[in-house]
Amino acid sequence: MSSPTPTSPKSSRSSLIAIIAALVIGALVALAGSQNSATLGGIPLFALAVAAAFAIQVLAFIPAMILRTERFFDLTGSLTFFAISAALVLLTPEPDARSGILAAMVMLWAVRLGSFLALRVHKAGSDGRFDEIKGSPLRFLQVWVIQGAWVSLTAAAAWIAISTDASSRAPIGWLTVVGIIVWVIGMVVEIVADAQKSAFRADPRNKDEFIRTGLWSRSRHPNYFGEIVIWVGVFLTAAPVLAGWQWVALLSPLFVILLLTRVSGIPLLEARAEKKWGDRADYLAYRDSTPSLIPRLTRPKVQESAAS
Repeated sequence: MSSPTPTSPKSSRSSLIAIIAALVIGALVALAGSQNSATLGGIPLFALAVAAAFAIQVLAFIPAMILRTERFFDLTGSLTFFAISAALVLLTPEPDARSGILAAMVMLWAVRLGSFLALRVHKAGSDGRFDEIKGSPLRFLQVWVIQGAWVSLTAAAAWIAISTDASSRAPIGWLTVVGIIVWVIGMVVEIVADAQKSAFRADPRNKDEFIRTGLWSRSRHPNYFGEIVIWVGVFLTAAPVLAGWQWVALLSPLFVILLLTRVSGIPLLEARAEKKWGDRADYLAYRDSTPSLIPRLTRPKVQESAAS
């Protein structure tokens, strides 16, 4: 076992601030989303769900820190989505069809994402994102607590609607049907995009090359487009029961959009691609002719039909 990574006072302060900020955000979302929520022991179920999301991450952090491993970080996040969604349906008095639909949406997505990420980390053996932080307890705890905020914000629309008191529910209508259709479209796009990229990477001929075939010929990040569409679908399905402060659920799709387009998704991958292929004319042609996120219906003529 290697020695702990030195942590500067400035780094520790930053991590502590980030932890406190994530907890405060979680608390505010829990407070707002608990309006009209069913209760358990006098405590709103939605507030319990958010608290559980953070608690699970902290509990998982303990063995991860001891073993200095990040191998089950992504899996823990996916299991949190799955377990809490299932628990809310079981604990909410007289859950309706919408509750079951929303829980199924989140749980199916979590199973798909969790298995995909777990397999990816297993093949790679480690996750390079954690190399510089897992030796520092406070910095490592920071990413786990932030994951609790990520789970809570992303699942907020579904969890708020599932835990809504029976007296505040609404019948299944056209908006719910639209939400389900949108969710299905998002799932299909994300699954196909991930499968295409996995197949591309598995081919030795494509080593150190970029994918520009299939959905990737129409968008540079079709998997992220699918992810955003999924959570828009979840929100549309949940929207008919939202009232008052419960509209904090709108943060769910907005947070996913912000995260993927401005924070840790597209910006990081684009920077990595520029560093790796930015001096290649074929990559620059692909980049300049292909939308970053929303797929175009027709494929640009400038692109070649086969990956290079």
